[in-house]
Order: sequence, then structure tokens, then C-alpha cells
Amino acid sequence: MNFINNNKLTVIGVLIGAIGGYLYYHYVGCASGTCPITSKPVNSTLYGAVIGSLFFNIFKKEA
Repeated sequence: MNFINNNKLTVIGVLIGAIGGYLYYHYVGCASGTCPITSKPVNSTLYGAVIGSLFFNIFKKEA
């Protein structure tokens, strides 16, 4: 539980990014199936989670 409290912004960024990645796959996606990121929902969700965590880490204050 201490890990989650110390990394709250990162966890929130992962969740928001994963939801955003899946929504991008669902609504935009890749019609031909040859796109490496958006051709499968798992790839798009994981990519979104990574990008979300990196983006939210920008706002983390150092102790």
C-alpha cells in the first residue's frame, strides 16, 4: 500500500493511459491490420499505459 501512495500519479497515469489506448483502438484503430500499435487491443492498451505513466511522471514532485 505504501508503494501505491508514493506513486499515486504514476498509477493514475497508467490507468488513464490504458483506457485512452483502448478507446483509441476501438474508435480509430487500424482497418488493414498492419499497424503495429493499433492493430490489436492489447498493444494499444499497453502503449497507452506507458505513455500515460510517462506523461503523469512529469508532474511528480521530487522529495
